[in-house]
Amino acid sequence: MSRFNVKKVAVLGAGVMGAQIAAHLVNVKVPVILFDLPAKEGHKNGIVTRAVDGLKKLKPSPLGVAEDAALIGQANYEEHMAQLLGCDLIIEAIAERMDWKLDLYKKIVSFIAPHAIVASNTSGLSITKLSEVLPEEIKPRFCGIHFFNPPRYMPLVELINTPTTQPQILDDLEAFVTSVLGKGVVRAKDTPNFIANRVGVAGMLATMKEVENYGLTYDVVDDLTGKKLGRASSGTFRTADVVGLDTMAHVIKTLQDTLSAQTDPFYPSFATPEVLKTLLEMGNLGQKTKAGFFKKVGRDIQRFDLKTKTYVPAGEKADEVYTRMLKKPAVERLKLLRNAEGAQGQFLWAILRNAFHYAAVHLADIADNARDVDFCMRWGFGMKQGPFELWQEAGWLDVANLVKADIDAGKALCNAPLPDWVFKGPVADAGGVHTPAGSWNPTTGQFVPVRQLPVYARQHFPESVLGANAADAKTAGTTLFEDDAVRLWTQDDEVVIASIKTKMHAIGMGVLEGLMQGVALAEEKYKGLVIWSNDELFSAGADLQAMLPAFMTGGVGAISEAEHEMQKIMLQLRYANVPVISAMRGLALGGGCELGLYSSKRVAAMESYIGLVEVGVGLVPGGGGLTYIARRAAENAAASTGKDLLPFLTNGFTAAAMAKVGTSALESRKLGYLLDSDVIVAHKDELLYVAINEAKALFDSGYRAPHKRMFPVAGRSGLATIKGTLVNMRDGGFISAYDYFIGSQIAWVVCGGDVDAGSLVDEEYLMALERKAFATLLANPKTQERIMGMMQNGKPVRN
Repeated sequence: MSRFNVKKVAVLGAGVMGAQIAAHLVNVKVPVILFDLPAKEGHKNGIVTRAVDGLKKLKPSPLGVAEDAALIGQANYEEHMAQLLGCDLIIEAIAERMDWKLDLYKKIVSFIAPHAIVASNTSGLSITKLSEVLPEEIKPRFCGIHFFNPPRYMPLVELINTPTTQPQILDDLEAFVTSVLGKGVVRAKDTPNFIANRVGVAGMLATMKEVENYGLTYDVVDDLTGKKLGRASSGTFRTADVVGLDTMAHVIKTLQDTLSAQTDPFYPSFATPEVLKTLLEMGNLGQKTKAGFFKKVGRDIQRFDLKTKTYVPAGEKADEVYTRMLKKPAVERLKLLRNAEGAQGQFLWAILRNAFHYAAVHLADIADNARDVDFCMRWGFGMKQGPFELWQEAGWLDVANLVKADIDAGKALCNAPLPDWVFKGPVADAGGVHTPAGSWNPTTGQFVPVRQLPVYARQHFPESVLGANAADAKTAGTTLFEDDAVRLWTQDDEVVIASIKTKMHAIGMGVLEGLMQGVALAEEKYKGLVIWSNDELFSAGADLQAMLPAFMTGGVGAISEAEHEMQKIMLQLRYANVPVISAMRGLALGGGCELGLYSSKRVAAMESYIGLVEVGVGLVPGGGGLTYIARRAAENAAASTGKDLLPFLTNGFTAAAMAKVGTSALESRKLGYLLDSDVIVAHKDELLYVAINEAKALFDSGYRAPHKRMFPVAGRSGLATIKGTLVNMRDGGFISAYDYFIGSQIAWVVCGGDVDAGSLVDEEYLMALERKAFATLLANPKTQERIMGMMQNGKPVRN
C-alpha cells in the first residue's frame, strides 16, 4: 500500500460541501483546517465559525459525534495562508465559478508545500482548464476530487486527472480516499460533469421531460422512481431537493455551456425545465430553504403545483399494478413496462430506455469502461444497479433491439443510433458489457479488469458488477459447518469466520448453537473466531418471532430458559480461550449489541448503529447487556480517582432506559457500546480484513481470556437515586407510567437489586436479575401489546 501519509488537510471554502468534507475528515481522525474569506464584520473567521456551528444542526449529521466540530481548525485567507504549508492535501471546494477558483489558486500557490497534492472538488468544471493557472511544478500534483452530497454517507468520489497529473499522485490519492475516508473511487475523464453528474443529471432532466409528457405528479414519480425501481428512497424530486435546486441548476448550466448539439445529440433535452426555473425564481432551492419540489407544513408534506405556483397536499402513490411489475425478474419486468398501457408504466419504460440510450452513446467519451458508469450511479445516486447492469440482466440484445425500435420510431430523446459495439462483436457475444475478464472499453475494444492497487488487498469481498462473477462470501473459503442459521468457514486456515444467515440476522437458538460450535472449532485448532456477515447489518437482535410459540405453549418459564441459555453462551464467548472478534456494520441492536459486548474485541464500520433497544418492546436487555453496563461502571470507577459508582453507571443506565442507538460508530463508543481499544474502520469492505488481523494479533501476542472477577454494585442507594430521576420524568410527562416501571426494572438490575452499596457480585448473579426482570415484564399485558405492535407495524407502541 502507498506510503503517502496525509498528516493534515486544508479545505478551501466553508460552504455546504466544504464544511461537510471537513467534518468527514474529522470523523476519520484526519486533522483539518477549514478556510474561507475573512468576515466583513466581527471576527475574521466568522464565516467558517458559522459553517462549523451549522454542521451540528444538519440532518443526517455530517459528524460522527457533534462535539467533534470543535476539532475543525478555522482559518481565513487574509491571516492564515501560511498554515497551508503544513498541509499534505489541499481540497478546494468553493463555489462553482471558474474565475473565482482561478483567482484563489493564484493566491495560494506560494503557500503550497513541495509535496502537497492540490485537488478541486468541482462537480463538473474542466480540471485541465483549472490547472492552467498553476505553476509548472504544481501541475503534476493537481487533479479533481469530486465528493457527493452528503459526503459522509455517499460512497462515491470521482478522481479526475489532467494531461500533466502524475499517475502516482492519483494512486496515492485513491489509496487515501479508499482506506482512510472509506469511499468508492472511480477515475473519470475530464469531460463536462464527469461521469456521475453527466449521466445522473441527464437522467433527471429526461425524467422531468417524461413527467411532463405523461402528466404525472412529483409524489407519484418519487414513489415510482425510489426503492421500487431499485434507486434511492428519496426518488427523483426529493433527491433534487436534498442536492439543492441551485446546485442542480449549476450542473445543468455546465452541460448547456460546455456542450452543444454537435457534441451531444441529447443537447436539446438539457433545457432547464420550466418548473425548475419557477422554483429558482421563487427562491425555493430545496431542503436548504425548506421548500423546493416539496415543502413540509407542520407534519404534512406538500408538493409544488406548477400551474398554480402553490403547494398542494402530497402523498399520492403509484398504481399497485406497477408496483407488482417492478417486483418481477428483469427480463419480464422490462417487457411488461414496454408494453404497458397506462401512463405510469409507459413513463417507467421511457426513463429506463433513455438511461440505456444515453449511457451507451456516451460511454466512450466519459468513462474508461462500463463498470465505472455503473459504480458511479450506484455510489453517487443510490441505485442498486447501474444502467448497464440492468440492461445486461434483462437480456442484452433483446433490450438493445427494443431501444433501437423506439429510436427508429421517434420515441427516444434523440435519433442518435446505438453504437455498433452494442449489436456485434465481443459485447454481443458475451451477452453484455460486464464479464469475468472485465468491463467493456469501447475505445480499446477490450474488457478492462478492475484496477489493482495495494489498498484493494484489504478488501476480501469488494463490490462488483453483475456479470463479473466475483467471489461470493456466501460460498467462499472452506466451509467447516453450515445450517440454516450459521455458516462457519475459514479463508486462511487460521481464523474461523461465523456468518449469520437468518433474516435480519436475528439471534435464536440456532445462531447461538452455531456460535458455540465456532468457538469450539477455534479453540481446537485456529487462532480466533470472527463474527461477520457481508451485508448491511450485524444483527437486529433476538428472534421475537421464534419466541412466540414457546411463550404460547410454555409461558414465561419457557422464555426464561431460552434467555438463560443465551446468557450462558454470551459468557462462553467472553471467556473463550481464543479471541472472539465481532465485525460490526449497520444495525447491531438488542441481542446483536450484546453479542458485540461479550466479544473479546469489536471492529466496527463507521456506519454502525449500536444500542440496547428492548425498552421499545417493553422489555429489558436479557442477554447480558445490563450486566455489562454494571460491570463496566465498576471497572471505570476502580480506574478513576473517585470510587463512587453512580456517575459511571448513569450513562449506561440512561442509554438502555432510553433505548439510545449510536448514529455512528463514534457515537456508539460514546454511549459505551464500543471501547477506546476497539477499532473503527472507515471502509465497510475492509471490515473482515481488519477483524481477521485483530484476531491473529491478539492470539500471537499470547491472548488469554479475562479472569472472572467479583465487582461492586451501586445497591439500594444507587437505585433510590435513579428512581428519583425517573419519578421526576414521569411526573413531568416525559415518560409514561409504564415507561417508569420498565426503567425501574432496569435500575434494579444494574444496581444489583436489594443489596448494600458496594456489595460484590458476579456476572451470573446480575444475569439472574436480568431474567427475573425480563420475566416480570413479559408477563405484563402492556409489554405484550408493545411486542405485538412492533411485530405487526414495525413501530413502537407507547402505552
